[in-house]
Amino acid sequence: MKRIELAYGTGTIGVDIPSKNLVAVLELPPSHQKIELSEIEIIKKSLASPIDTAPLHILAHNKKKVVIITSDHTRAVPSSITMPLLLEEVRKGNPQADITILIATGLHRGMTNEEKVAKFGLDIFTNERLINHNAFDKNAFTDLGTLPSGSKCEINTLAIECDLLISEGFIEPHFFAGFSGGRKSVLPGVASQDCVNINHSASAIKHPLSVTGILDGNIIHEDMIQAARLANLSFILNVLLDENKKVIEAYCGDVDQAHRTGAESLMRRCGIDKVSADIVITTNGGYPLDQNLYQCPKGLDAALSCVKEEGVIILAASCIDGLGGDNFGDLMLSAPSKELLQRILSTPPEQTISEQWCAQRFSDALLKYSIILVTDGLDRSQVERMNFIYTETIKDAVTKALELKGKNASIAVIPDGVGIIIRREEK
Repeated sequence: MKRIELAYGTGTIGVDIPSKNLVAVLELPPSHQKIELSEIEIIKKSLASPIDTAPLHILAHNKKKVVIITSDHTRAVPSSITMPLLLEEVRKGNPQADITILIATGLHRGMTNEEKVAKFGLDIFTNERLINHNAFDKNAFTDLGTLPSGSKCEINTLAIECDLLISEGFIEPHFFAGFSGGRKSVLPGVASQDCVNINHSASAIKHPLSVTGILDGNIIHEDMIQAARLANLSFILNVLLDENKKVIEAYCGDVDQAHRTGAESLMRRCGIDKVSADIVITTNGGYPLDQNLYQCPKGLDAALSCVKEEGVIILAASCIDGLGGDNFGDLMLSAPSKELLQRILSTPPEQTISEQWCAQRFSDALLKYSIILVTDGLDRSQVERMNFIYTETIKDAVTKALELKGKNASIAVIPDGVGIIIRREEK
């Protein structure tokens, strides 16, 4: 037996795989590069040499109203480290700047005070202005024009009426935007519900280039970068994180060029050659991304690239916050996968239902593969109503998968399903 630890919640769960079945463990090799600088030093070095912009303190000179867009509790951005450095840079340029920290919730719920303290630290929570974005407040937006998709570009007015717009984030693989970070802080981060829905429409999600690791030709990314430009996002700070959520690289400057530079580095670091297996075990990278099922198509993506036709995927995710968004849960519980997918694909972009994109990815996958869900946060009835296979433990899941595919079935394991990018074969 081979014991493998899987990212799960705030820790790991172990799975034992028969050695004769195991064909690959898809994870990043240990880095032999010694990080000489501390996390703060890495960020400060990037802030001192931004890509295609002046340093932030120069941009902030004479800017009275400044908005810094930051990520919410579902993202691992180390804001307790990054935000003080951004605030310091802005106030170096203008000590009297009126600064608002706008939390890019997208279509998620707003952060609680407890979550804000945990993410930003007590000092920032107590002394800075922190505002949750609300995508559902029709009066909170400014229409900036039309995006390539045809959607109105409706962005939070707080971000539009400032003198300097900044954002922070981190770059990781994203299952339809190519990569997280950069322009995503604006769309979907602080965009209206309608704007996000059209950008995430069924036809856009289905596009062949709306996939992990692709920016050029990705129609969802094209909307996002245009929205960021129309909103005049002037400066970004994006970081790369290691498996322990520690900053190992930082990229500052222009929303497109700094983000692309970071994404290219991530691809070099996280790209893994494809393998094929009858059974693929994956995760959603542990907390915070596996706190609900809505986020879990991200971890499913790498497995879908490796599982053989009619194979089995085991998805381990704690889902301590349940299903996630109400619309996602209602969709997943509403119908068999085939009926649900047909309904979603027939929905015009302007009638897109919030959160249907994750239901679309799941229903499509469930039609092609058997998916066993290992979770503490959902009960058997919920799991089975959504057309997954339920098992109580990861051990039971492996046993069930081998029953379905045979005792000699090949098994691949992805301990951190959002931490790698499966390299796509050239056409």
